[in-house]
Amino acid sequence: MYDVVILTLEEPPSGCGGDCGACGHDAPKPAVRTPVLHCADALKQAGARVETVTAYHDEAIDEVLARFDAPEEPDGLRRPDPETKSRLVVAVASDSQLRHVVRRLVRRYAPPPSKRPGDLPADRTLPDLPAVGVLPLDAGESGDLAARLGLPRQPAEVARAVLADRVRRLDLLRQDGGSVVIDGVLLGAADQRGLSVPFRGRIEVDDLVLSDGAEDVLACAVTVADGYARLDGIDLVTAPDPADGLVEVGIAVPALVKRRFGRDTHRVEVRRARGRAVSIAPRLAAEETLPFVEDGVTGELTRKRSWWIERQAWAVYS
Repeated sequence: MYDVVILTLEEPPSGCGGDCGACGHDAPKPAVRTPVLHCADALKQAGARVETVTAYHDEAIDEVLARFDAPEEPDGLRRPDPETKSRLVVAVASDSQLRHVVRRLVRRYAPPPSKRPGDLPADRTLPDLPAVGVLPLDAGESGDLAARLGLPRQPAEVARAVLADRVRRLDLLRQDGGSVVIDGVLLGAADQRGLSVPFRGRIEVDDLVLSDGAEDVLACAVTVADGYARLDGIDLVTAPDPADGLVEVGIAVPALVKRRFGRDTHRVEVRRARGRAVSIAPRLAAEETLPFVEDGVTGELTRKRSWWIERQAWAVYS
């Protein structure tokens, strides 16, 4: 029977950075949510051994992930153990929390380029990551990634999927900033009226140039799933497949429609491409930045960034 860890992520108390001992106060008590209790009960009733862990910092997450390590090999690289009887369920309040756990998995198991093992597929830079059970803390209808992938949402259903070992492998985006993407990125800003603020930048998908940087771009979507496929009713990408080994990219650009009679009008033109990698080099004035949202996390781009696909590198219980 399986040993199941249900991992919940919580913010540390203000000012301690997760190191409560250094602050001189008592560590916070774990915040056990109702869905976690229900999932744990369902797992125990089926005979599994269950532990609940609340992580306030990355070290606590890594301690849980270490349970999935294979025995050390002569090359010194960490690898996930394909024969492990341990299973991981992550209780998440947002896609960003799920992304954070996947990012810790990548940091743990991705080998440095200088030590690339010979058994890695040619289109991958990391081995198959251990599967993750996704337990939404909001078990109702939602627009999160678990809902869009059609994953079980009720605690008992999540428990059944984990114990049945129903694994669905999914594509992952890595990026040269050191992070990962499990859903998508939307680049661009809006003004106080909600209108898109144009930006300029060179946008390439493999060898195809979607924008050479000399024209305005209203928005750019870089997607592996479909959470960032639409903007203001416009399909930036169409029906992305989260397991086809391709990144989907779409940009919206303003286009002038000239009329023989009456005033010229403007429309939005969408350009799309699919490939293995994408790079975006924004053209910014001094102190300018390009805002973006990546798996629900906001940020600002100040230089060229690249993303590349890791075909079916991570997995969920479904």
